[in-house]
Amino acid sequence: MEIKFVDPRALVENPDKARRSKSSPQADALLLATIKAVGIVQPPVVAAQPDGGNGFIIQAGHRRVKQAVAAGLEEIAVIVRGATEDGGAMRSLVETLAHEGLNPVDQWRAIERLVAIGWTEEAIAVALALSVRQIKKLRLLANVLPAMLDHMACGDMPNESQLRTIAAASLEEQRQVWKAHKRSKGDPQVSWWSVANGLSKTRMYARDASFDDELTQAYGISWIEDLFAPADEDSRYTTDVEAYLGAQQEWMTRNLPKKGVIAEANTWGQPELPKKAERVYGKPKKSDHIAMYLDRDGKVQTVHFRMPEPKSAKGNGSSDEEAVAMPKSRPDVTRKGIEMIGDFRTDALHEALGRAPIEDDALMALLVLAFAGQNVRVDSANGGGDGYYGNRRIARHAAALFDAEGKLSFDMETLRVAVRSMLGLPL
Repeated sequence: MEIKFVDPRALVENPDKARRSKSSPQADALLLATIKAVGIVQPPVVAAQPDGGNGFIIQAGHRRVKQAVAAGLEEIAVIVRGATEDGGAMRSLVETLAHEGLNPVDQWRAIERLVAIGWTEEAIAVALALSVRQIKKLRLLANVLPAMLDHMACGDMPNESQLRTIAAASLEEQRQVWKAHKRSKGDPQVSWWSVANGLSKTRMYARDASFDDELTQAYGISWIEDLFAPADEDSRYTTDVEAYLGAQQEWMTRNLPKKGVIAEANTWGQPELPKKAERVYGKPKKSDHIAMYLDRDGKVQTVHFRMPEPKSAKGNGSSDEEAVAMPKSRPDVTRKGIEMIGDFRTDALHEALGRAPIEDDALMALLVLAFAGQNVRVDSANGGGDGYYGNRRIARHAAALFDAEGKLSFDMETLRVAVRSMLGLPL
């Protein structure tokens, strides 16, 4: 390391300098006034050009060199140092931060350059006296649309909460929202609230989840760490609300107490208790019931409730208690539902019958089912017993079982054909 006096106009700017955006006019004016009054207090740092060319390349002190030229100085002192493996990237970043803080976009760009040439986040954090979490937070800017970054670099930054929402969205989503909300020619400021609001998604947090890792994997939930949240809290979240609520619901079903019910939350976020139930706010009794429900944040909540005392039967003085009507975990199947289930079962049964050979005893058993079945039929497949033509077909085969005098007279093959026809099976 040595000190030399050189013409500031002969110094070459480093293309990889940390500061990409312009410094404020006030800061430049203050530095110019200082140089005019007392000169450059701390000499810029330069190094020989990496390609072996003449002159020196600036590693730290671009603003000082620029303002020295503006002040009309023909010669300034510089510190000449040997070239470093990273091209002076870390030195440039540290020096720049010490003189005037970089905006977050320039900090991120400088950090990304350091990462690209082999620096780890931990090493960068130590060198800059920052936390690793802060470095990770700055690197979230890599997820921001380039057009937004260019505007942020001009000094118009969203707040931390808005930046978090923007960085969590996809580039395509950002592009659509930015197209609708980017600043107009007459307004230098962007409504970051509108941008963030257009990209906001409901977040369900891991700290509010009752389910375990097994259900997390079963429902395909992936946690994302919120790097803008306080470091001492679990800030993992997911935007897959449907999967999150499904896992919570299954956890409640698995862990429902003996006298418990799963309730729905109303418009105000309160549980819909069974009819005539009275919510218990104090210490519950052993005879009280528990209702589990999901609040507006997706958390599992529990409340206790009490059903009215059962009344004695009138007229006979009996003390038999009436059963308390409790909601069932699942509603009864409606008549239409029973019919639908029967249709599914019937189709499945006919499909099985159409594939497998039927013995005589099996045919007899199926005839019994045909007459006794309530919501499963075996006599209505493939047009065998449905409609006018199906009934005529069955009647024709049934008539073959009688002789001319109306008496049953048939052989086994004729009987088999008649039975299979009634059952709707292939002949």
